[in-house]
Amino acid sequence: MVGFIIWLIIGGIIGWLASIVMRTDAQQGIFLNIIVGIVGAFLAGLFISGGSINNAGIDARSLIASFIGAVVLLAIVNLIRRGRVR
Repeated sequence: MVGFIIWLIIGGIIGWLASIVMRTDAQQGIFLNIIVGIVGAFLAGLFISGGSINNAGIDARSLIASFIGAVVLLAIVNLIRRGRVR
């Protein structure tokens, strides 16, 4: 149970940082930041061989991979929603 809570907290922080980079922070709340962080980490785990917070231990490489996945996810959402990446 503690691992799940840590996973949610780290996913929220990663999602929040990605939303700041992509300038979508004002549009998102804490719940959407957590979702973006976790789904972005999942995508990073699929495409980046270093793993992510979902399937690897929590280290610098997995945090960076998860952050990159969250930024890419927000870029894709912005592209679909607005027709352009901010």
